[in-house]
Amino acid sequence: MVSTVIPVQPFDLVIFGATGDLAHRKILPSLYRRLSVHQMPEGARIIGAARSKMGRAEFRKSVQGALEEFVEPGDLSKERVEAFLATLDYVTIDAAGEGGWAQLARKLDEKPDHIRAFYLSVAPSLFATIAGRLTEAGITTPSSRIVVEKPLGQDLASARALNAQLSRHFSEHQIYRIDHYLGKETVQNLMAIRFANALFEPLWNSRYVEHVQITVAETVGVAGRGAYYDGSGAMRDMVQNHIMQLLCLTAMEPPAKFDPDAVRDEKLKVIRALDPLMISDTVRGQYRANGKDGSYLDHVGNPASRTESFVAIRAHVSNWRWAGTPFYLRTGKKLAARLSEIVVTFKHPPHTIFPQVEAQKGNALIIRLQPDEGITMRVTIKEPGPGGMRLVEVPLDMTFADALGEEGAMPEAYERLIMDVIRGDQTLFMRGDEVEAAWAWTDPIIQLWKESGSRPLAYDSGGAGPIEAYKLTSADGHLWREIVA
Repeated sequence: MVSTVIPVQPFDLVIFGATGDLAHRKILPSLYRRLSVHQMPEGARIIGAARSKMGRAEFRKSVQGALEEFVEPGDLSKERVEAFLATLDYVTIDAAGEGGWAQLARKLDEKPDHIRAFYLSVAPSLFATIAGRLTEAGITTPSSRIVVEKPLGQDLASARALNAQLSRHFSEHQIYRIDHYLGKETVQNLMAIRFANALFEPLWNSRYVEHVQITVAETVGVAGRGAYYDGSGAMRDMVQNHIMQLLCLTAMEPPAKFDPDAVRDEKLKVIRALDPLMISDTVRGQYRANGKDGSYLDHVGNPASRTESFVAIRAHVSNWRWAGTPFYLRTGKKLAARLSEIVVTFKHPPHTIFPQVEAQKGNALIIRLQPDEGITMRVTIKEPGPGGMRLVEVPLDMTFADALGEEGAMPEAYERLIMDVIRGDQTLFMRGDEVEAAWAWTDPIIQLWKESGSRPLAYDSGGAGPIEAYKLTSADGHLWREIVA
């Protein structure tokens, strides 16, 4: 397989917060890679905008340092780096004040036919302010797009307020709420597997699927970002957005066509079909200290904190397709491995002529997002050799990096998503009503936790979370998959 690169139209991308960590670690290196494969058209411009007072040359020097740090050395060449740096410009701008907006407008007016995209790599408290300043300065055009990063609110009320603020200045088709998980190759292949093949879709329902597990495990703790995380927690930080999107793509009905709103309509139906959560459907945890490495409470500097660094959930989608099929969701810090995967476990055959099959785990489709993106199908076969019918489980493996080879290097999620912004394709971006529906599902259980007065359960670093999480699956006769790299 060889990946295909489709060029986009000429554009001006303004990155607010261009001197920040996200811009240097993800956004700018992703744009460099797109230029390296000739997807950025001639004349495209990337304009950094931030409070730091610097000129174009100084900004280019800082970006060159970011490329050297965050791009693989083998992907860097003097010629390509110089070509990328030549696309960069910079404006010192006061997001909440008057300074810099007229200068930005003049720069953009030099290319009136370019698509204008505004990437808000800033604190969410500035989203509405910057959106207003853009329109007040006359910078926006009918083809403009605005990109916002999570968190998109802290609860339903704040999400609604943010949506209302953005919609005063931009139409819904101009607003791109980015979730980098949706830019991963495997996530999109989940849709391709389901809807482009006759093999799986007839089996993709409660009649044949035993249960579904979605796991996003991290080995890192919250040291260095404890103040932010303690006001958020695993439910707000991961479940409400990343895991919810993976659940939607796994459980959604086939859309009438591969169209942004058709896809997002079906995702919204999944969220609205979720049963309300009870405390008994959830397990919360906080990691303990491990040797010299401190505990969650140490890292957030709050010994009384009741914020969870781990959460496991048993969810049910109450519709005809999924009635009775549990969806187990799990995410946490300081776990045994860095791992993101969706596992669809199928039921055993209604009758087996092989007694050994009863001891097998059953067919499973394992969709791995990180590390080593790929898809594995676990099947039962006869063990080779004489001596009777001995059955073993083997994986049918398609690791994308192996299948594509060197010519088809896997793009970073941000590479794809930023180019989709320029193309005007919102398929992989959340719509405002999706965000609100997700908060409407998570808010009540967060409130129940608060009212219960209970503390999250302690768990050891390097494990799989609190032992109580296994009760969620074992009560239904199932087991969590082991968290291994």
